Amino acid sequence: MNSKRALLWAVLLPFGLTVASPAAMAQRTIVIKFSHVAAANTPKGKAAEMFKKLAEERTNGQVKVDVFPNSELFGDIEEIDALRQGSVQMLAPSLSKLTPLGVREFELFDLPYIFDDYTQLHRVTDGPIGAALLKKLEPKGIIGLAFWDNGFKVMSANKPLLGPGDTKGLKMRVQSSRVLVDEMKAIGALPEVMAFSEVYQAMKRTRVDGAENVPSNMYTQRHHEVQKYTSLTNHGYLGYAVIVDKKFWIGLPTDTRSALEGAMNDATKYANNIAPRENEEGLEAIRKSGKSEVIVLTPPQRAAWKKALLLVHKEHEARIGKDLLNDVYKQIDFKS
Repeated sequence: MNSKRALLWAVLLPFGLTVASPAAMAQRTIVIKFSHVAAANTPKGKAAEMFKKLAEERTNGQVKVDVFPNSELFGDIEEIDALRQGSVQMLAPSLSKLTPLGVREFELFDLPYIFDDYTQLHRVTDGPIGAALLKKLEPKGIIGLAFWDNGFKVMSANKPLLGPGDTKGLKMRVQSSRVLVDEMKAIGALPEVMAFSEVYQAMKRTRVDGAENVPSNMYTQRHHEVQKYTSLTNHGYLGYAVIVDKKFWIGLPTDTRSALEGAMNDATKYANNIAPRENEEGLEAIRKSGKSEVIVLTPPQRAAWKKALLLVHKEHEARIGKDLLNDVYKQIDFKS
């Protein structure tokens, strides 16, 4: 060790400081803060943990993924701004949350009764339409990595919801989405836009009378404890876009980014495989709790819901894009 370096160590070591070599700097751990608003034991929560596992394994520890579920860091309203400001690097917001960025096309996923099942849905999300939608985020400083399923939504309230007339006058919580607001208005309900983390207390204090969500979210957030009825309307889809800060992503070493893309692809397959099962298990847990009666609609009752809510498609045709909607309808062989 030369005399100058020896002198440097003599000064730094008593204070517990070290000097990193260029080789050590090159191996510095890359930290990805992955924030989301769902519970850790939901499809999204489990998929985030799967991505963490795969990403850390496939980069040999060069990347560390810190997952923050259940709005621990940021809630619905703040998380997109947090990503753009660099406070977090990765999110998985519901597709409705992308509209305030100026990409209204994502609201097509909020349209009621647009998809009959996951097969129809995946023709869009896994195909060129889905890829084109994610590409629209790049001018906003965001890279869209994947679509993750959660499931098909049901409605809950403290009265039985058998037909669309039963929601008249009820205060129903929705996400911030023009489509979802108009969906509730179409069935005579009073839409209440509210952060997901606030819904349980709002139900408990009767600030809202009911809500729409998927069974896994309802169960893990204990909505069934403060809602007497759960109606299987299956009227709409709830899904997420996994997004990452563009500057951060393109600044990664090429081999690291490639490994993370592979990890995301496999985490996405995992997420979309478990979502239907997780929702069935959540629904069964709600049944077994005895706290919320699960109502299975008859075909005529479901037809009445669909007839009332399909009006929302026409209302938002211009906003979402008539050409886009027609492309989606053709892709899934949509029948009104």
